[in-house]
Amino acid sequence: MLKVGIVGGSGYVGGELIRLLVGHNNVEIISVSSTSHSGEKISRIHPDLYGLTDLKFENISPLDMAGKVDLIFLALPHGTSIKYVPELVETGVKIIDMSADFRLKDYTLYRQWYGYDHGYPDIIKKFVYGMPELHREEIKNAKFIATPGCIASSSIYSIAPFLSLDTASNIVNVDAKVGSSGSGSGLDESKVFSERFGSVRAYKPVGHRHTPEIEQELEYASGKKVKIALSAHSVNMVRGILTTSSIYAEQDEISLWALLKKFYGNEKFVRLIMDRKSNYKYPDPKTVVGSNFVDIGFALDRYVKRIVAFGAIDNLIKGAAGNAVQSMNIMNGFPEYESLMAPSLFPV
Repeated sequence: MLKVGIVGGSGYVGGELIRLLVGHNNVEIISVSSTSHSGEKISRIHPDLYGLTDLKFENISPLDMAGKVDLIFLALPHGTSIKYVPELVETGVKIIDMSADFRLKDYTLYRQWYGYDHGYPDIIKKFVYGMPELHREEIKNAKFIATPGCIASSSIYSIAPFLSLDTASNIVNVDAKVGSSGSGSGLDESKVFSERFGSVRAYKPVGHRHTPEIEQELEYASGKKVKIALSAHSVNMVRGILTTSSIYAEQDEISLWALLKKFYGNEKFVRLIMDRKSNYKYPDPKTVVGSNFVDIGFALDRYVKRIVAFGAIDNLIKGAAGNAVQSMNIMNGFPEYESLMAPSLFPV
């Protein structure tokens, strides 16, 4: 059994990690930390886990936790993991970091996009980007994983196949609609029900910090440098992301479906939404909630010669905990789909 620990287990992503791991045949959760809920049962904060685990939160440092486990998940805010990772690397423990602190290969970008100087370029090189569909072979031999961001995941999955085409522009426009859980479990005015309900709020129309991450991975997947024009909106749902992206290229529909099928092959978690007679003829976050699936589709705009690419994920699973567990399975030689094949919840 792989012994794992979770640092920052009281948030939404930490809760999803626990939910996925309690039923894993090859994993034992040894420790879950929370400074604000130390000593409390995990099921008090995550009531969906009632009866599934008797674990309690611990007020334990990441370094002390590393001495008890084989692998440690860091479910911490951006700019926090970096305070612990340099020491953790020295212990030899495997690390899966859920923050952005080791996602960007160009460490100089952290000042521009995250507001701090990184300072650990050598450690960044040791981390593999935790998107199995693009980095599976690297993940197999990795000790350190940086999981993708949620908007970045939906964008990369849905855009990458189309960049093999001759594009009329190196700019890709991305419109992201994000559920409230995407901004975490902390409370602020934007999460009050009376403020949130019935609202579509542009919260980051320019300068979203997932931009360089998307550009980095699209260049990795296609060999092309692109610029991402990303605008994010908070919408009236709890879970899920829908990205709608414009790639300026001309192609026929049959060729594009063939392109998608070739690019993703037999990937179990990538679903191509092709049924035009369905009520859900394009990807919709509603049909992936609770699952590790990403739904991909497109529409052709012949008027301006563009492909409108859609990606839909559950931001807490395929956009966070699910990709982390999938990467964990691969790096430890477990069945890749262990604990992840549950269908989505419908209706929600």
